[in-house]
Amino acid sequence: MKDNIKISVVIPCYNGEKYLAQCLENILCQTYKNLEIIIVNDGSTDNSLDIIQKFKDLKFNDLKIINQENQGLSAARNAGIAAATGDYIHFFDVDDLINLEYYEKMAGAIALTNADVACGGMINEPKPRRTLLYPALLVLTTADDKISTTNVGRHGYVWRYLFKKSFLDEIKLRFEVGVLVEDLPFSLQAVYFAKKIVTVPHAIYFYKHRENSILTTKDRAKKKKRHDGWLIAKAFRMKFADNHNFTIKGVNSSKLARLNDKFFA
Repeated sequence: MKDNIKISVVIPCYNGEKYLAQCLENILCQTYKNLEIIIVNDGSTDNSLDIIQKFKDLKFNDLKIINQENQGLSAARNAGIAAATGDYIHFFDVDDLINLEYYEKMAGAIALTNADVACGGMINEPKPRRTLLYPALLVLTTADDKISTTNVGRHGYVWRYLFKKSFLDEIKLRFEVGVLVEDLPFSLQAVYFAKKIVTVPHAIYFYKHRENSILTTKDRAKKKKRHDGWLIAKAFRMKFADNHNFTIKGVNSSKLARLNDKFFA
């Protein structure tokens, strides 16, 4: 039964007061109710904690709040994993949205397949050409199918997936703390090592374009840190693919692709 699948929704929050209420209402209105909400307040200095507490008091009695000093997105997500008691984990960025049947569709596909990872669709609002939707439920078991169908080498966003908690624990997968672009190495390893992945139609994550996010910041130091993080992630991607002998289209499929990835990705 899909209703028996408990999903832990991990929401890192650093100064997210503009988006928190909308994010939590989005989850509150989900058609699927077997959810555990874990908000990791990563040292916010705005009114985020007050908003979270009001939702806990008025609407989400079982909402978990983790308060920690600012340590960054990776540490916040790792704290969420440690606190999760669900069968599956979804990482949800506070400034994004999902369609109201998102968790119902994901849980249904998991119930049918018992996959280690469920992969939903995404609408990429800042870069529509990177939108990726699945018209059919597919079960992926080979490395080539998993890598190519999810396109994880190019779109490593961790919020595209639901991960089985026991699977993450089994392969000891966590986010690397202290670097940006931490999604790609995490997602790439999870997709590769998963015994079974299911693609899920009609489960849609809306990736937004917000001011002063990590991607849009004009702070030179933060931009440099992100650039450095992207170089680290690309190097990991290339080494991991070569070590495990699989191809990522447009990345390590040819010498030209390698040059293109080095200079333009």
